[in-house]
Amino acid sequence: MDTADRSQRDGSMDWPPIHRAPTLPPILGDYDATRATFTWAQARSELDGLPGGGLNIAHEAVDRHATGALADTPALRFVGRDESVSTISYRELRELTDRFASMLHDLGVGRGDVVCTLLGRVPDLYLTALGTLKTGGVYCPLFAAFGPQPVRERLALSQAKVLVTTSADYVRKVASARADLPALEHVLVVDRAAPDGAVALPDLLAATRSTVAIAATTPEDPALLHFTSGTTGRPKGAVHVHEAVVAHHATAGFVLDLRPGDIYWCTADPGWVTGTSYGIIAPLTHGVTTVVDAADFDAKRWYRTLAESRVTVWYTAPTALRLLMRAGDELPHRFDLSALRHVVSVGEPLNPEAVVWGERAFGVPIHDTWWQTETGAIMISNYPGMTIRPGSMGRPVPGVDATVLARGEDGRALVIDDHVTELDAGAVGELALRPGWPSMFRGYLGDDARYRACFAGGWYLSGDLARRDRDGYFWFVGRADDVIKSAGHLIGPFEVESLLMEHPAVVEAGVIGKPDPIAGEIVKAFVTLRSGFLPDDALRQELITFGRHRLGGLAPKEIDFDQNLPHTNSGKVMRRLLKARELGLPEGDLSTIESRP
Repeated sequence: MDTADRSQRDGSMDWPPIHRAPTLPPILGDYDATRATFTWAQARSELDGLPGGGLNIAHEAVDRHATGALADTPALRFVGRDESVSTISYRELRELTDRFASMLHDLGVGRGDVVCTLLGRVPDLYLTALGTLKTGGVYCPLFAAFGPQPVRERLALSQAKVLVTTSADYVRKVASARADLPALEHVLVVDRAAPDGAVALPDLLAATRSTVAIAATTPEDPALLHFTSGTTGRPKGAVHVHEAVVAHHATAGFVLDLRPGDIYWCTADPGWVTGTSYGIIAPLTHGVTTVVDAADFDAKRWYRTLAESRVTVWYTAPTALRLLMRAGDELPHRFDLSALRHVVSVGEPLNPEAVVWGERAFGVPIHDTWWQTETGAIMISNYPGMTIRPGSMGRPVPGVDATVLARGEDGRALVIDDHVTELDAGAVGELALRPGWPSMFRGYLGDDARYRACFAGGWYLSGDLARRDRDGYFWFVGRADDVIKSAGHLIGPFEVESLLMEHPAVVEAGVIGKPDPIAGEIVKAFVTLRSGFLPDDALRQELITFGRHRLGGLAPKEIDFDQNLPHTNSGKVMRRLLKARELGLPEGDLSTIESRP
C-alpha cells in the first residue's frame, strides 16, 4: 500500500513488539554501539587465515578446529531416514575431506574447476563441498529433486568438470545427455556399483592417500557457484569467493548467536544457498555440532529431532513453520524442547502470526532474516536480545548499509544518469545495499551485463520493495514484479497475505493482481485452510469481509481455496505461477518448483 493509505503504519499497531531476555548474553550486545565500531577487517581478524597466507573456506570451517580443544567434538550429526544416528568429529572431518581433495587432485581437478553435487542430505555431499574448496575448486550444489532438464542446463552453464550423485539420478537425469556436456569429465556415484559412464566414489576414496595441502587460495578466488532462477530467462549463476566466509562467520554470531557447545539445525536443503552458507560453512566456522536430517518434512519427526538432538539454535523456513502451525499447538508440547534457546527464519518473509506462535510452541519468538542468493549471507535481521516487531525483517547487520530508493513506473529504483534518490521513513521503494560486504556475489557466470544492471548510484539493487520505519526497522512489501497496482494504489502482496493469515481458518495465502478493466488490477487471494474448516462460499465471504474490515478497498475482491499452493523448493509461494495459471499464460521456468505438495 502507499504511504498515504498506511498512515505511516509499520505493523506495530496490529502486533505489539516482543522483547524477551535471552537465556544467554547475546553475542551481539549493544546493536548501535556495535554498528558504530564494527569493520569487516575486524571480522576477518577473528578467522585464522591459511598458515602461509591467503584465505580458504575449508580451513576456517574444518582444519583450524581439528587439532585443538574442538578436535573430537562432533562437527556433523547425521540422522538417517531410519532415524539411525552417526557423527563425524572435526578431526575425522579433516581427514575425510583431505582424502576427498586428494582424490580430486588425482583426477586432475584443481583451482577454478567446478564440482557439482546432485545429492540429498548425505555425508558425501558435505565431504564433496569441503573437499572441493580445499583443492581451490568451485563448489556448485544442485537441488536433488531437479528433473533432467534443469540439471543438464546447470551442468552446461557451469562447465562442471565433476558431478557427484547417485547411480539412479545419473542414469535418469544425465547419462543420455553426456555427449552434450563435453566439460563433464568425471561422474562419481556414491553407490558401490557404478553404471556405465560413472565411477564408484567409495572405491576411489579407498584407494586415495589421506593427506593433502589446502590450496593457497586468496580471498578473491572463486569458491561457490549458486544458481538462482528469475521469473524469465535462463538460470543465473551467482559467483561467490572465499572472502564470503568472513560474512558467514560474522552473521552466524550476530544473527544465529552460535557459539561452541551449540547443537544447531538448519533445515534448508543443501542444494540451495542457505543450505551451503548456513547449513555447512557458517556453523562449522564456529565449532558447533550441526544436525543433518536425511528425511523430508514430518511434523512429529521434526519435533523429535529437536528434542532428541537437544537442538539449541534452529534455522528454518516460514513454509515449514506454517506446516507445523497447521499440525496444532498441542503437538510441540509432547516433546522436551527445553534446550531450544533461539529460533530463526529464512527463505521468505515471516508472517507476524508465526512470530507470535513461536512463543506458544517453543517458549521463544521466531526471528526473521532477509538476504538473497546474491548477497551470500544475512543482510537484515531481528537479533537475540533486541525488540522484535512482528512482520519486520529487522535492522541491517553491522557492516551493512541499507536504504530504500525512489522507484519508477515499473516498481524498480528510478535511475537517472546513474543517480538514485533515497526515501524517508515510511515511504515504499526498492531495498538497496551499499556494496562492500565480503559475501557479495562477484558476478553472474557468463553474463556481465546482467551483473552490472544490479548496481546503480553506488548501491546494489535487490529487486525487493520495502519501507523503513523511523527506528530503522525494514518491512518487506514484495518483489517489484509482484506488486499490485489497483486504482492508483500500489499493494504489497505480503501484507495482504499476512493479514489473511490472522484469520483462524487460514494457514497460508498467495496473493496476485488480476487484470480489471476499471481498477487496472484487483487483488485475488489463494488460501490454504487449517483442518476443520470447509472451503465453502460462506467462508469465502467471511474472509473477504475480514480483509475489507482491515484493508478497506485494497482487500482481496476474489478468494479461491487451494490446499496445495505452488512453492519453490526454498519455500516461497510462487505468485507468478498462480498468476500464470489464473490468466492462462505460459508457466515459464518451473525448474525450482517444489517437487511434492
